[in-house]
Amino acid sequence: MTRGDACTAAGAATRRACTAAGAATRRPIVGSVHSWDLSTGVDGPGTRFVTFLSGCPLTCLYCHNPDTWRMRDGKRTTADDVVAEAAKYRTFIRAAGGGATVSGGEPLLQPVFAGELLHRYKHELGLHTALDTSGFLGSRATDALLRDVDLVLLDIKSWDRDTYQKVTGRPLRPTLDFARRLAELGTEVHVRFVLVPGLTDDPANIEGVASFAASLGNVSRVDVLPFHKLGEGKWEALGMRFSLHDTPSPTPAAVAEARETFSSYGLNAI
Repeated sequence: MTRGDACTAAGAATRRACTAAGAATRRPIVGSVHSWDLSTGVDGPGTRFVTFLSGCPLTCLYCHNPDTWRMRDGKRTTADDVVAEAAKYRTFIRAAGGGATVSGGEPLLQPVFAGELLHRYKHELGLHTALDTSGFLGSRATDALLRDVDLVLLDIKSWDRDTYQKVTGRPLRPTLDFARRLAELGTEVHVRFVLVPGLTDDPANIEGVASFAASLGNVSRVDVLPFHKLGEGKWEALGMRFSLHDTPSPTPAAVAEARETFSSYGLNAI
């Protein structure tokens, strides 16, 4: 019997030693967790157990969870504790056609911990798995980690490089490289694009994202998300200036037009 076969046949406790994290240490795998919650419709299909990890290398101008940016602000938590919490809802989640999502922050800032959670959600709890990521740290995701991912929720925040840098404080290239890698692997992807008036709503910018997403061949859905200011209070509570304070939400017509652009490339735009 090969090691892979042995891992498949092993019990839950033994299988932990078969993950990338388990192979590295016998100690409990620990990460920085902001929170976890049950959600429906926004973090992948169906009702989902969502784990929000702390820490993010991006500083998006419209981020609605700036309290997840710093890893040190999260709670040090073992994977055992998180999986035990998710297990309480397994029957309900599976009946509702849902699964488990690892989000953030940016989960790939903690690739070993994120990989451990995804592996155990999939193989111990039998749940559909999703990874919610900007793709900026996609190079940290091993092939083994991605094999435990059924769906990637990929934020492509702009096609124009200068706009992407302005929005996130980081370059666009790593996200595009990760998207192409996912296409080569055949991993299902949902692209998420936030429509911000005066920032990301230029028609050429939207068309650039649409053309790129359509070229990949593995994008089953595009979520066009209207900009909102629901997180502004968190910025103020953290003593941070919310620079988009005077930016309005896009009109319904503008959102519909953006969705039509994606649809014109044969994409399922929501």
